[in-house]
Amino acid sequence: MIVGIGIDLVECGRFLDWSAFKKQRIFTKKELEYADADNANAEKHLANFWAAREACLKALGTGFGDDIGFSDVSVVHDELGRPELLLAGGAKAALKEKSGGADTIVHLSITDQDDYSAAIVIIEKL
Repeated sequence: MIVGIGIDLVECGRFLDWSAFKKQRIFTKKELEYADADNANAEKHLANFWAAREACLKALGTGFGDDIGFSDVSVVHDELGRPELLLAGGAKAALKEKSGGADTIVHLSITDQDDYSAAIVIIEKL
């Protein structure tokens, strides 16, 4: 049963002017390392990660704030390079509340084209 769905579209160029300090506040060390490893497309990777976070929060029916911080939602990659969401803290608590404590799968798909990145998140209660 689907209990949440969220989608987000981001213009990649908005991350060009972000300072290193702002990026370190928003993104995890692993996300920054992943983006920096492909320096030519670093901003596109950051836009992908941001779109994934926003789509996740929309699927949870919440936003960033006192209960959910930037580091509570992040993107990691499995051994094949597939992106997955890692939820911690307030985001993990919101997921538990959204699902009524049932086991869940959080599906993530990210795409980018030219100057835009998009992500969709579907929360499935098992």
